[in-house]
Amino acid sequence: MKWLARIRTWAAAGAALLLLGSCAHGDDAQAVLLEADRALGGTNLKTVRFAGSGTGTSFGQAYQPGMAWPRINVTAFSRVLDYENGAMREEATRSRAEATGGSGLPLAGEQRAVALMRGGYAWNLAGTNPVAAPVALDSRVHDLWTSPHGVIKAALKQPATVRSEGDKRIVSFTQSGSFAAQVWIGSDGLVERVDSVLPNPVLGDTPSVTVYSGYRDFGGVRFPTRVQQSQGGFPVLDLHIDDVQANLPAGIEVPAAVQGFTERAVAEKAAEGVWFLAGGSHNSALIEMKDHLILVESPLYDGRSMAVLAEARRLVPGKPVRLVINSHHHFDHSGGLRTAAAEGATLVVSEAARPWFERVLANPNGIKADALARSGRKAELIGVDGRRTFSDDTRTVEVMMIEGSGHAQGFMMVWLPRERLLIEADAYTPGAPNSPPPAVANANNVNLVQNIERTRLDVDRILPLHGRMATKGDLYSAVGRTP
Repeated sequence: MKWLARIRTWAAAGAALLLLGSCAHGDDAQAVLLEADRALGGTNLKTVRFAGSGTGTSFGQAYQPGMAWPRINVTAFSRVLDYENGAMREEATRSRAEATGGSGLPLAGEQRAVALMRGGYAWNLAGTNPVAAPVALDSRVHDLWTSPHGVIKAALKQPATVRSEGDKRIVSFTQSGSFAAQVWIGSDGLVERVDSVLPNPVLGDTPSVTVYSGYRDFGGVRFPTRVQQSQGGFPVLDLHIDDVQANLPAGIEVPAAVQGFTERAVAEKAAEGVWFLAGGSHNSALIEMKDHLILVESPLYDGRSMAVLAEARRLVPGKPVRLVINSHHHFDHSGGLRTAAAEGATLVVSEAARPWFERVLANPNGIKADALARSGRKAELIGVDGRRTFSDDTRTVEVMMIEGSGHAQGFMMVWLPRERLLIEADAYTPGAPNSPPPAVANANNVNLVQNIERTRLDVDRILPLHGRMATKGDLYSAVGRTP
């Protein structure tokens, strides 16, 4: 993959430059950074708020493994960056720009999202309610400290080197455990580009390129009017900025519920030897076999998946989790695969995604060591092409494709024929019990019904990997039909 090669090239080039002695150290780098800080008007800058609109993408939600992230429209966007307290607030009004792939956005209409971070905490707002989002912490720290003023302030606190390339000065530094960066500074002292690497639960060390252009003076603070960013080799953001305000009160405080958050896996027995593991935004299912366990879904990041694996050990002590089945390649559903591999589990993925997973899971998380890096193990994968059965004297577990979905290719569901249990992700997320069906049926729900009927599954209950356990009748009611 091109972006993996870019990381290796960057590292090799950096090492060569150091050996050649062409990097200046200490006072030289500090002088360049202080000059840039003055040119940007950042010397007394404690907070900055900027707003605009543009386009974006749903990072990690590609329709096919290895494809570009699905495009979205961003009709309103703002960030408050609080450098004094290491905090950030982002608000965005977004809509889909393409029908396929994931995003969490409806197929029609707009959705507003509010994301926050301070110190070691990240959270979202659901209405006015704070919802802890620890998986987002690394990317939000990166966004704060790779902003034009933030990256200068961050570099001033770290050992840094500087080199010249034409009329550009390139300052390199690492913020331990967070990111590594190369800051491209023009002859006018303005930050033109930041090449950085940040940790990711799926991709490992992930390259990011952020380009700043069209600087204007906003009350003594110089800020770009265009921000373009790519991550993982594909665009993620293209913003046009029309409003910048400096040193307004940020008022970003960590809610008590976020400070007290811990990952919990709450087990509910679905059948003898089968458990529904809830307790968070993403669920898993645990299946007991004769001498081992099968886990369906290891989601989000180490923290969530470690809690799920710990609950599996508590429920069935003495039997290892030997297989972990991944529903699809979207990052929220595959972010714990490294965790599972660290425990020695074999990962069961779609054959369409297997070559891509083999490449990205081999890429280390060197910026911030994860469970897989600490274990010293390598991920072992099995691909499913169409249908695959795992069985022993205890039970049969069938893994099969959800065909024709606009959500993802290589989209899999798990069927337990004796228990008549169907395990699926994103194809159907149940609403509240007895809630009326939507005016327009969700296309993913309709597609799941079509796949149940295509495969002639005699479903009794559904274990969704979001939301509550439901019945086949619940699903059919959601699409305006009777079973």
